[in-house]
Amino acid sequence: MAVQIDDLDRKILRELQVDAGRSLDEIAKVVGSSKTPVWNRIRKLREAGVIGAQVAPLDAEKLGFGACFFVLIRTSEHEAEWQKKFLATLQARPEVQEAHRLAGDIDYILKVRVENARAYDTFYQALISEVRIYNVTALLSMEEIKSTLALPL
Repeated sequence: MAVQIDDLDRKILRELQVDAGRSLDEIAKVVGSSKTPVWNRIRKLREAGVIGAQVAPLDAEKLGFGACFFVLIRTSEHEAEWQKKFLATLQARPEVQEAHRLAGDIDYILKVRVENARAYDTFYQALISEVRIYNVTALLSMEEIKSTLALPL
């Protein structure tokens, strides 16, 4: 169920998406309010689960993780026990930044960040040794054109 938010909430959320590390004073000034109402609204939005954990985005390339692979997975296994093991395997792999279950010909897509192709192969070998997978296709991203977590408020 969607949470009811008003225009001021939207303004606050837009500002938090730009830089959640700014002070309440700065955010309040930009949204045209004062500090206490902004703080109360942020608290309300956190309690409602609209705002999750605040994290610092890191530059993967500067930290040596220059290869981004999108991994398409098809499986012939659809039993609950296989899925439970597969999901646990993904959760345990820090290389997996995102994982989605899909409708259509492909069952899952993963976003995997590693140092290079050799590191991807190590990841791949570990993955297929832990769970049975029918088909894996890895696509190397040549260039990240756009990446954002911001929602279109």
